This record gives sequence, structure tokens and C-alpha cells, in this order.
Amino acid sequence: MTWKTQLPAVRGKLLVDEALAPFTWFRVGGPADVVFLPADEQDLADFLKALDPAAPVLAIGVGSNLLVRDGGVDGVVIRLGKGFNTVEALGDNRIKAGSAVPDAILARKAADAGIAGLEFYAGIPGTVGGAAVMNAGCYGSETVNVIRSARVMDRQGNVREISGDQFDFTYRHSALQGADLIVLDAIFEGTADEPSEIKARMRAITERRETTQPIREKTGGSTFKNPPGHSSWKLVDEAGWRGRLYGGAMFSPLHSNFLINTGEATAADLEGLGDTVRADVLAKTGVQLEWEIKRIGRAE
Repeated sequence: MTWKTQLPAVRGKLLVDEALAPFTWFRVGGPADVVFLPADEQDLADFLKALDPAAPVLAIGVGSNLLVRDGGVDGVVIRLGKGFNTVEALGDNRIKAGSAVPDAILARKAADAGIAGLEFYAGIPGTVGGAAVMNAGCYGSETVNVIRSARVMDRQGNVREISGDQFDFTYRHSALQGADLIVLDAIFEGTADEPSEIKARMRAITERRETTQPIREKTGGSTFKNPPGHSSWKLVDEAGWRGRLYGGAMFSPLHSNFLINTGEATAADLEGLGDTVRADVLAKTGVQLEWEIKRIGRAE
């Protein structure tokens, strides 16, 4: 692995053989060969241009919807942070946010600017970059409804802008998945409304989430996508998996589509439980559950 001994100089941080568990909400997973925390966009571009093309590269957000397997991850994991977390109201009910901006902060800043339509982001625990890549949504709204464009960087450090229709959004999916592109920032558009009215709707979303989801647990959010005509939580619940331990993992007693680490789970416990439930639900109902949580890395 010669590329690992010939890493480009950076202004941010390079961490070698770094455990990824602290970077994810599940708090499990093995190390990455290298973790890169770029100082800013130029630092990221310079690094990618100089990095050996043989080195695998993967960008992550806050790890709220990510399960890292126990054997760790090959290549360079890029975690965007302070250099990618600015928010700017642009006028005409538009707002620009960096990839590392938490979705809830985007919702709050939009409300401050009197921009309605982004309230649903108050209920999503991820970041702008992740929302753009996976068409994040909840409570009847999705990213496809509000995103207008994004700037992305390719594996060679080149930047280009893509318009909203180029995302090819479908349910929890976009053309960016698997495209080897890193979202730098995005522009969103809503409608005009009084900030107080927008914030009231956001409070309702937050209160609903706090009472129906295990947000203080080590979780990864919604585990499975909702199959057409079905709710995943009902399928998991009716199959008898709500609150049932599997190693250190279980589906939450509060919301049975939320996989949680009860304290001592391994990634193998969590993924094993998910796959066991998928097989059980398929056998009992004929419905195939698909993972919404992204699983990466090597099994130990």
C-alpha cells in the first residue's frame, strides 16, 4: 500500500489507522487506513489532485446513517467539517449551505430568513451533503422538493455545478450515489413566510420526533426504506422484533425501524440483526426490506 506512505501535504489533519467508531452515531466499526479532515475546499482539492489514483476515497458526514463494519475501511475516509459549514441567505427565498451543515441548522437558518418549506430538515439528524446524496426526507417532504443546485468535487479535485434535475432523485436515492463525487455545498429554495410561523412548525416536528424516536440512543436513524404500500416499522414489529436483543443490538422498543446499539454491540451484531429481520419479514410476508442505512467496510 505505497500510497499510504506517500500522502500529500495538507493544511487540515491526516489521521492514519484511525478508529471510525467515534465518527458514527452507532459508535461501532474498525479503523480507516487514513482519515482526512480538510481545512477547506482548496485543501481538499489539492489533496485529491496529489493523491495516488489507486487510493480509494470515501466522503462521510456526521455518520448518523452509517454503519462501519468491524474490519475497518480501505483507503481514505474524508470527513468534511469547519471549512464546509457556512450558511448564507441569497434572497428570493433561496439559501446556500455547506455540505457539513447539519440539516437542523439549515432549517433554523432558513426560518430566520423567512424561508418556508425546509422545516422538515429539523427532523433529520444528518448533514446537507448526505441529504443531497440520499434525497433525505421525513414527514411528507424530501430534498428533491427544495434543492435547486449543488457544487461537487470529483476524484481529481475538479469542481462543477449540477442542477436539481441532474440529481435524478428517487426515494432515498440520487444519481450522486456511487458517482465518486463529493458535495461541497447546495442551494435550496422555499417560499416566503413569517419566521415565527415557520419556527412553530419546526417545534412541532422536533416535539414529534422526540416522543416517537430513540434520538438519545446509539442509533443510525431509519434502518430500512419503506417498501411500496408498507411501513417498515410495522413489518418489523409484526414479525416480533421490537425490543428483541441480538447480541448487543436491538430494534428500539420506541420505534421498531430504529436499530440501536444497547451499549456493547459490534457492527456484526447490528448488521446481523438487520439481515436476520429482513429474512424473517420476507419469509412471513413476502415483502423485501431494503437497507436505508449505508454499510461500509470489511467484515472482521
